[in-house]
Amino acid sequence: MLNDETMSPPSVPSAIGNALKMWTYFLQDYTLLTMQSVRNMFAASRYFSADLIKQMDQIGVGSALIVIVALFCVGGVVVLNAASQFQRFGETVLTGNAVSIALMRELGPVFVALLVAGRNATAMASELGSMVVTEQVDAIRVFGIDPIRKLMTPRVLATVLMLPLLVAIGVVAGLLGGFLIANFVLHLGPEEFMSHAIKALVFGDLCMAFIKAIVFGFIISTVGCYHGFRVEGGTAGVARATITAFVVGSLGVLVVDLFITKLLLYAFNL
Repeated sequence: MLNDETMSPPSVPSAIGNALKMWTYFLQDYTLLTMQSVRNMFAASRYFSADLIKQMDQIGVGSALIVIVALFCVGGVVVLNAASQFQRFGETVLTGNAVSIALMRELGPVFVALLVAGRNATAMASELGSMVVTEQVDAIRVFGIDPIRKLMTPRVLATVLMLPLLVAIGVVAGLLGGFLIANFVLHLGPEEFMSHAIKALVFGDLCMAFIKAIVFGFIISTVGCYHGFRVEGGTAGVARATITAFVVGSLGVLVVDLFITKLLLYAFNL
């Protein structure tokens, strides 16, 4: 019969220590896998180009419609929330300034990253996890092909390359949505709205948007691939990896956004 000591739950310091060990192992394993994937980008491969183009089509072209619709609505919502304040102070002409700065600096990169994480990071985790469970990854390794170079590196590079383009498309869609709402609610003309929207932006705003897009693309793709390659427990493990990839990738984007925004605002003196 088990005594009270055996049945008692672990102490708080022990639980904290175990959690720290788990997170340390996760960060170490994730860093090593990510470094290997980045190193493979600079190695020539006969199958790399075809895989890269395929992933760019799936990630970029496949996500374009979702990004356009979502950011169109986001731009309209920004104007709807700001319209009353601009009308109160008689500065409705500044609506274009507010929408363009908000979309370029923050809403565009973050919303696009979260949408791509929900659509593509989960798909990466699911696809790679299924390949691990069905031993396809082991079969690739048997044929002398590096599965990281074959499966992970094209996905990471494709996401990093396509996310800035998706952000640019999303910002344009957001400005269009903002203009249509501003036209109906505030009766602003296209020239008045767009001239203020463009004049409000400086070179630092463009750099912020695209630097964030590159960083966010790297985070969500590496997290999705990592959880796919580390699947355990059969099909149930694939489901857990898919959910975890989205949660961890999204949280990673939001946490990194907090710090990188401060850094970029300081760097570009905005």
